[in-house]
Amino acid sequence: MTHAQQSLVFGKRKQEHILILASGDRVRHLMVRPWMAALGFCFLGVFAIGYLLATSYLVLRDDLIGATMARQARMQHDYEDRIAALRAQVDRLTSRQLLDQQVVEDKVDKLMEQQMALTSRHGKLGSLLDRAESSGLSATERLPGQAYAPDVKDKRASLSGAVQTVQAQLATDEGQAGGTLDEAALAYAPAPETVGDHADRVFSRVTLSLKDVEQTQRSRVAQLTTDAEGTADAIGRVLSRFSIPIPAEGAAPKDDSAVGGPYIEPEGADDFDGSLVQLDGALTRLETVRSTAESLPFQNPALGKEVTSSFGNRRDPFLGRLALHSGIDFRFAPGEKVRPTAPGKVTTAGWTGGYGNMVEIDHGNGISTRYGHMSEILVKAGDTVDRDDTIGLAGSTGRSTGTHLHYEVRQNGRAVDPIYFMNAGLKLASYMK
Repeated sequence: MTHAQQSLVFGKRKQEHILILASGDRVRHLMVRPWMAALGFCFLGVFAIGYLLATSYLVLRDDLIGATMARQARMQHDYEDRIAALRAQVDRLTSRQLLDQQVVEDKVDKLMEQQMALTSRHGKLGSLLDRAESSGLSATERLPGQAYAPDVKDKRASLSGAVQTVQAQLATDEGQAGGTLDEAALAYAPAPETVGDHADRVFSRVTLSLKDVEQTQRSRVAQLTTDAEGTADAIGRVLSRFSIPIPAEGAAPKDDSAVGGPYIEPEGADDFDGSLVQLDGALTRLETVRSTAESLPFQNPALGKEVTSSFGNRRDPFLGRLALHSGIDFRFAPGEKVRPTAPGKVTTAGWTGGYGNMVEIDHGNGISTRYGHMSEILVKAGDTVDRDDTIGLAGSTGRSTGTHLHYEVRQNGRAVDPIYFMNAGLKLASYMK
């Protein structure tokens, strides 16, 4: 019995839960199973968690938005500071570039002024060099000056190119700064060599070249002045032996006598202008003494001819007694041309006693020459003759024993030995052009 009762209790089915839903006359029965309860609890848990998360988000949202905005504000502020710093750097570079360009232009102007001064000096030297050459001085080595003008222009073009290069570089950098403003632009670094540095190197070379040109000009002018003064002194010493007056240095030429005006101090004359004045004075003195020497009978009237009778006392060929021979006799062929030993003016042309057909020429400074025994005279009194002119033909007129040329040199009316003049002419030959 007991066993049977236990069996019945053990085998009893568990009572299920039934959910009854009534709506009006309609009644529904819903059996609630365990898995449905578990599912409902899970849904309620997920809903609670979502609700808690949404509530937390709504509570913390303002704080998160404030923090984000503050961070963005700090980033924008840093970004703007870096932009401002870069723009300030670009402005400094632009200002420096403009300043460097102005410095370059100023230096170019100074170099051009120096070049123009050298060119002007070269122009002044042109006439002096021509005069030096015509005076027999070694002036064939032309002084530099004009040839440097293209070099200065090339330097200016080079500097302008450098300025343009820097301008292009600055424009590129400024474009980067105002455009993308990336890290490469923010890390901008200036060029290692500025326009000013490049200009200093170029201008140093050009300035040294111009100084070399100027020094060469000064040295050459000084050398020409020394040579001209030395030559003039040498010719002057020869002329002084014959008591030939030489115009004093600085005396006004006769053909420039019609000049005048108030005295005004010279404008900004420098040492180089002073050296040009000295060279001009030396050349003027050289030209004066050389012109004086060329106007006097220092030449041989019969170069290569035999001397048949010299100057001085000799036995007269007609009387057989001692007499003064006042000139030198040169052997000539009949009809051979006779030329004067210096330019001058014919004072006598005709028959003159023992001279026969004789021509006398006045050379100035109290010096005159006579040419006697000619067979024919080809000039007349008052004619102006040069050294290459023919004044007559050799003959044997007057007191003559044969065809020859009687040549005399007279100083202040007194006959002097022509050999002195001819020897002086040999010394002057090295100083004459």
